[in-house]
Amino acid sequence: MKGKMLRSKHLKAVESNKDKAHSLEMEIVESDVELDNSDVVEPDYDPPLQMGDPSVEVNEADREGALVQKAMAMDAAFLEGNLVKAMSHLTEAVVLNPKSAMLYASRASMFVKLKKPKAAIRDADAALKIDDELFKGYKARGMAKGMLGLWEDAARDLHMARKFDFDEETTVMLKKVESNRKKIAEHRQKYEKLQKASEQRKAEVERLIKMKEAENESASLLKDGQVIRGASAKDLKMKLDAAAKTSCLAIVYFTATWCGPCVHIGPIFTNLASKYPKVVFLKLDIDEARDAAAEWRIQSIPSFYLWKDGRVVGEELQMRMSSLEKMIHEHTA
Repeated sequence: MKGKMLRSKHLKAVESNKDKAHSLEMEIVESDVELDNSDVVEPDYDPPLQMGDPSVEVNEADREGALVQKAMAMDAAFLEGNLVKAMSHLTEAVVLNPKSAMLYASRASMFVKLKKPKAAIRDADAALKIDDELFKGYKARGMAKGMLGLWEDAARDLHMARKFDFDEETTVMLKKVESNRKKIAEHRQKYEKLQKASEQRKAEVERLIKMKEAENESASLLKDGQVIRGASAKDLKMKLDAAAKTSCLAIVYFTATWCGPCVHIGPIFTNLASKYPKVVFLKLDIDEARDAAAEWRIQSIPSFYLWKDGRVVGEELQMRMSSLEKMIHEHTA
């Protein structure tokens, strides 16, 4: 009966915690962030345009030629509205002068206008490698990362851009990026909190399951309403530990086959076991379990010891069974 009651109690607790853990997981799924993705585009996977060779020596003619190509690119872009032609001129420019951060940044900006963010990031990286304080490089890369939905990275780059300079376009984009970044940060904080709570619930479920398994194992060693024989000190300890795990009072009775009073008391002890099924009744013969008798320093028999919560809480050494039963009442009330 004790084992069944404990199993039922802890099974309900385990199921309750499983339900709570499932509820938390559902809340995490339903807490998706609503972001402004109006400027987000699909990643571009076009073959990269030609990059300049940073190891070449750039002479004055190359610099002038690059400036001419850049000017032609601006004309193509803003006067003719031909961005493809503008990109061709900018590519000629970076090949002529691969040491110019501004040329790479200009082409990166053009890639942003063409909605090719990965290409823009590649050129912005090249520009910032040459000059890590270039406003246009950070702006282009921040805009491109925003187009890919990389809000936290985009925010960092746009904040860096504003550190060196700022314009209206950067301000507008930064406002949108920051809004999304904050939503993500709040979502992550909420998710981590819920995840932590879910993990704690899971740990509690596992703890209860282990406790239930340990109690079931302990309960299997104990027999409701019956006297349980102990064979040694080790056997006695195992059964007392089992009683402790099931929060039961245990009565340890030391006896011997040659003891006349023990023969008389034996049936009374058996009747007490059936009368108090929630109490564990243990019986040891001092000749069979000599190590237990020595460990408990048994000097006379019959001897009765009440054991609870890992310690002796009472004893009866004078065969007063009414006194023993009174102590059982006191410790099971």
